[in-house]
Amino acid sequence: MAKKKIRDRVADMLAGYLEGEGLELYNVEYVKEGKDMFLRVYIDKAQTPGEEEQYVGTDDCERVSRYLSDRLDEAGIISQKYYLIVSSPGMDRELVTEEHYRRYVGRTVDVSLYRPVNGTKSLTGVLEEINGDGIVIKGEDGGSIALPKENIAKTKLAVIF
Repeated sequence: MAKKKIRDRVADMLAGYLEGEGLELYNVEYVKEGKDMFLRVYIDKAQTPGEEEQYVGTDDCERVSRYLSDRLDEAGIISQKYYLIVSSPGMDRELVTEEHYRRYVGRTVDVSLYRPVNGTKSLTGVLEEINGDGIVIKGEDGGSIALPKENIAKTKLAVIF
C-alpha cells in the first residue's frame, strides 16, 4: 500500500479513539530510514482556545500505541516489517499543516529556507500571519518579513528558556 494511503488509514483508525481520550492526531509519518520502515504517530492533547496548553505524557503514548498496534494487526494494511513509534510532537514541534500554523500565530518560530532571505537561510521571529501565499514573521529587528510557501523548508516552534 502507498505511504500516503497508510498515513490516511492510520488517521482514520485513530480519529474516534483519540477524541474519546481527549487527544488529537498531530502528524503521521511512514518513512524508510536505512533498511527499516518507521510508522511515527505524533499525538497531542486536544486544546481549547484560551486554555493553558497541556502536554502528552508517556501513558498517553503507550495507550495509543497499544490501541493502534492492535488495529493495524487486524487490518493488515502494512505487509512489511516496521517499527511503530507513538510520541508527542515535542516542544520544538514542526509546523506541518495550515492548521498548525494558525494554532501557533503569535509564537516564536525558527524557519529554515531553501533560498536565502537577507543573506540567511535561517530566521527566527514571531509568527504574525499565515495566508495563501505563505507566512509573515516579525524578525528580531522588529521588521516583518513575508516568506512564500515555496521557500520554506521547515518551520518549528522555537524553544526559549
